[in-house]
Amino acid sequence: MKTLVVYYSYGGNTRAVAKRMAQSLRADLMEIRTLKTYPDDYDVLLSLGEKEVKSGYMPQIAPLTYDANEYDTIVIGTPVWWSTFAPAVKKFLSTVKWKGKKVFPFATHGGDLGHTPSDLRKAMRGAVVSPVLGIRFENGVQVTEEGDIREWMAEIG
Repeated sequence: MKTLVVYYSYGGNTRAVAKRMAQSLRADLMEIRTLKTYPDDYDVLLSLGEKEVKSGYMPQIAPLTYDANEYDTIVIGTPVWWSTFAPAVKKFLSTVKWKGKKVFPFATHGGDLGHTPSDLRKAMRGAVVSPVLGIRFENGVQVTEEGDIREWMAEIG
């Protein structure tokens, strides 16, 4: 079966990485989009994001282009929000039957991954989950070397 690259992106960093990965892997690409838009004001977003993550909130998401249940291999990208994956990704993860799937997660961040890796493994019980690739950005500029990303993608095969 084909590979699916699925991602959520607030500011565009995760989107840019996901698009490059999908092209390189010749994979289907799918964006997770929330029905409500998040505020443009970063400080307001931080406060709202903290509340959503801490409460376990899962926003409504737009209908998806592909059915992730039809793929054996899934690459999933998320920004790190309050030391874990974004609430929109949490909603998506709850819609998939993970048993037997191979999953390759990556997370874009401005500091560290927090507990994103362990949270993703818990949310995808039954899947074979590879180590999370952290992709660091500073002021919208990718700091992680492209070679590190290519090396990680070589494992996807």
